[in-house]
Amino acid sequence: MKKLALMALVAFIGFAAQAQQAKISFKDDTVDYGTIAKGSDGVRVFEFTNTGDAPLIISDVKSSCGCTVPKKPDGPIAPGASSTIQVKYDTNRVGPIRKTITVYSNASEPMVALKIKGEVMSDSSSVLEKS
Repeated sequence: MKKLALMALVAFIGFAAQAQQAKISFKDDTVDYGTIAKGSDGVRVFEFTNTGDAPLIISDVKSSCGCTVPKKPDGPIAPGASSTIQVKYDTNRVGPIRKTITVYSNASEPMVALKIKGEVMSDSSSVLEKS
């Protein structure tokens, strides 16, 4: 009888813990830099909201390349609260931008892939632009 009561208690606690879950909802999952000049400001942000009913904890944010440096928010994000993930791209690299930022958290979807895209133009990208 004690074992049955203990199993019921463990099952109830497990069910109660699953009932509350953080959920991350991004305003946009892609940031488009457009066409930007070499050496221009490469900082952009992804805005998100915790639409779940438990605190959201972002454990890590990783980039697919060393040329992109993401910065995660400090501390947990309360249910209903919003925050940002900052991304800084090295705009001294000329050419197309196609990178992925992966967000790891305790949300119902524990891994989310975000994208940045655009193109960095060189100083002498076109003869027509200098005319």
